[in-house]
Amino acid sequence: MSKEKKQGKAQSFLKGAMVLGSSMIIVKLMGMIYKILLSNMYGGVGTGLFNSAYALYNPLFTLSTAGFPIAISRMVSESVTKKRFRDVKMIHKLSVPIFVVAGLVCFVAMVLGSFVYVRVIDSPNTIFALLCLSPTIFFGCLMSIYRGYFEGMRNMVPTAVSEIIEASCKLFVGFTASFVTMRICMDQYYRTGFVFGVKCDSEPAAQAAAVPLAIGAAITGISLGALFGFLFLFIRYKKGGDGISVKDLKESPPPKSNGTIIRTMVRTAIPIGLGAIIMSLADMIDSTLVMRRISHIMETNPDALLNVYGSLIPDDVYYSGNTHTYLYGCYGIALTLMMLVTAVTQVFGTTALPSVTAAWTSGDRVKMKQSMETVLRVTVLVTIPSGIGMSVLAEPLLSLIYSGPAVANEVEIGSKVLAVMGISVIFIATSTPLCSMLQAVGRMDVPLKLYSAGMVIKIVVNYILVGIPEINIQGANVGSIVCYGFVTITALFILCRQTKIVPDFVSILIKPLIASVICGAAAYFSQALFDLVFIQKVATLLSVVVAILVYFAALLFFRAIKREDVLQMPKGEKIVKVLENRKLIR
Repeated sequence: MSKEKKQGKAQSFLKGAMVLGSSMIIVKLMGMIYKILLSNMYGGVGTGLFNSAYALYNPLFTLSTAGFPIAISRMVSESVTKKRFRDVKMIHKLSVPIFVVAGLVCFVAMVLGSFVYVRVIDSPNTIFALLCLSPTIFFGCLMSIYRGYFEGMRNMVPTAVSEIIEASCKLFVGFTASFVTMRICMDQYYRTGFVFGVKCDSEPAAQAAAVPLAIGAAITGISLGALFGFLFLFIRYKKGGDGISVKDLKESPPPKSNGTIIRTMVRTAIPIGLGAIIMSLADMIDSTLVMRRISHIMETNPDALLNVYGSLIPDDVYYSGNTHTYLYGCYGIALTLMMLVTAVTQVFGTTALPSVTAAWTSGDRVKMKQSMETVLRVTVLVTIPSGIGMSVLAEPLLSLIYSGPAVANEVEIGSKVLAVMGISVIFIATSTPLCSMLQAVGRMDVPLKLYSAGMVIKIVVNYILVGIPEINIQGANVGSIVCYGFVTITALFILCRQTKIVPDFVSILIKPLIASVICGAAAYFSQALFDLVFIQKVATLLSVVVAILVYFAALLFFRAIKREDVLQMPKGEKIVKVLENRKLIR
C-alpha cells in the first residue's frame, strides 16, 4: 500500500482540515483574484450579472447532489470504522448512476429555467452567464461521486487537488476568454458600430452591450474547470485506488444488499439534501427579492435611493435601468471577502464529519468531547477575528483588493456593506461545522429544520428592510445576522443535548472572543497610525500583519490553544515541546 493511501485512512480532523484548508486558501485566493479582475474591468453591473447567475445555479446544483456527497462520506466513514470494506466499495458503485442522472436532469432544468429566471429578476442580459454556467452542474455531480467517497476515507488530498484544478481553469482560462471576448466586441464596434448585431451609438453603449458576453465567456472557464476536476478524480481513482487492500476485502464481512445500502443512503441524504436545497432556494429567493425590491424603489421613489448614494450611482447605470443590478453587484464585491471565511469553515465541516462520525460510532465519549471541542475551537478561532477584522477595516480592505476608476464608487458602497457583513460572517461561517457535527451524530433532520426556519426569518426581514430606501441592500446583512444567529445558537444547544456533552465554553468561545476584540482594536489603531506615514495600501497590509501578530500573542497569553489540538498538526509534537517550555500551552 502506498504512503498516500496509508495516510488517507488515518488523517485526523486537523490534518485533513489543513490539507483541504491549504487548498481552499489557494482556491479562494484564485477565485478572489478572478472576481477582482472581472469587477475592475466590468464594474458593479458585471459583478451583478455574475452573482445573479450563481443565484440560480446554487439551488439547482444542490438539488442535483441532494445531500448524497455528505451521506456517502458519513456512510463510508462509518463502514471503515466497522471494517466493512465491501460495503464501502458497494456504496461507491451504487452512487455513480445517481449522480449521473441527477446531473443531466438539473443541467437541462437550468438551461430551460434560465429563460424564465431572467424575466423574474428583470435582467435579460444575465442569460449568457446562466447558459455558460449550466454545464458546471453536470460535471460537478460527476466530481461528487469521488469527493464524498475519498472524504469518507479521510483522504482529503484528491478533493484538494481537484479544487485547485477547477480554480486554475476558472482564473486563467475564464479571464483570458473574457478579455478576448471584450476585445473582439469592441473591435467590432469600432469597425461597424455594432456589437454582435446590436447597434451602439457610443463607446459606453458598446461596452454595456459587450459586458454580458464577456461575463459569459469568463464563466466558461468555470465549466471547463469542473470538467478537468472530474477527469482528475476519475483517473486518480482508477490508477491510485482508495487505500483498501485485498486483505481488507477478504477479512471484511459480506456486503449489505443493494436495497439496504440505497435505503440507508437515501434516508441519510434526504434530510441533508433538503436542508441544503431549502437554504439554496431561500438564497435565490433572497437575491431575487433584493433586486426586485430595489427595482421597486427605483420605480416608485427613486429620489429616496439617490439621496442615499448621490453620485455614486453612475448616470449610464441609472438611465439604462440597471441600478438594481449595480447595487447587487456592490453587495457582491463585499461578498467576495466573506466567502473566503465561509469556505475555510466549510472545510472544517467536511473534515469534521468523518472524524466525529467515527467517535460517535465507537461510543468513545472522551474522544467525542475532544473532537467536538477541537472543531468548535478551531472554527471560532477563525470566524470571530475574521468578522471583526472585516468590520473594522472594511473600506481599506476593499480598496486594497479592488483598484481603478471602474470600481471606485462600488468600493465606497461595498465598504459600508462589508462593515455590517463582518458581523454576519461570524454566524454564517460557524453554523456549517455545527450542522455537520449534528449530521455526524445521526441528527440529519436538525439542519433541515433550522435552515428552514432561519431562511423564512431571513426572507421576511430582507423583504421588509430592503424595501426601505434608507436601508436598501444593508437589509440583506441584517437578515443574515438574525437568520444565522438563530441557526448557530440553536444548533449548538441541540448538539450538546444530543451528545450529552457540554464543551468548555471558556476555552472555545470566551478566550477567542477576548483575543479577537484585542485583534480588532490593534487593526483599527494601527491602520490609523500607518495612514499617517504610508499610502493606504501599504498601511492596510501592515495593519493586517500587526493584527495577526497581536491575535496570536493574545491567544497564547490566554492559553486559548490546547495541547491536543497542536498534536494533531504536522510536526505537532515538536511545536508542543516548544510551547510547553515557554509555558504557553496546557
